[in-house]
Amino acid sequence: MNDFEQDDPIPQGDLALQIIALPRETNGFGDIYGGWLVAQMDLAGTAMASRIAGGRVATVAIDRMAFLVPVAVGAQLSFYTQTVDIGRSSVRLLIEVWSDDPLNSEWRKVTEAVFVFVAIDSSGRTRTLPSRN
Repeated sequence: MNDFEQDDPIPQGDLALQIIALPRETNGFGDIYGGWLVAQMDLAGTAMASRIAGGRVATVAIDRMAFLVPVAVGAQLSFYTQTVDIGRSSVRLLIEVWSDDPLNSEWRKVTEAVFVFVAIDSSGRTRTLPSRN
């Protein structure tokens, strides 16, 4: 069993985004492009990280990602975020993607990765995160 697999998998964290996989996002075999999926993960993570940071953030790293199953057109994708660490100016989030395939009613984990976001000011420079109470 690898790091991504769990005995009884359930989503970790809070639901941040749900979207339906559309035909325009597929390769010639009818599977969703991995790059498109990563972009959606970035959107979900940015929404959560910007709430934590109290403003603008930039994605600076993505740590270890593996795609576990292909995603078919029409699948509803759910993106969950969980805070891993909060630093002086950065936020590390675990982002998981789960698929609800309408053809077979199967709920499966598609992928996960740790994204690192840095809080930035209006000039694009790193800023300190606000104090957390």
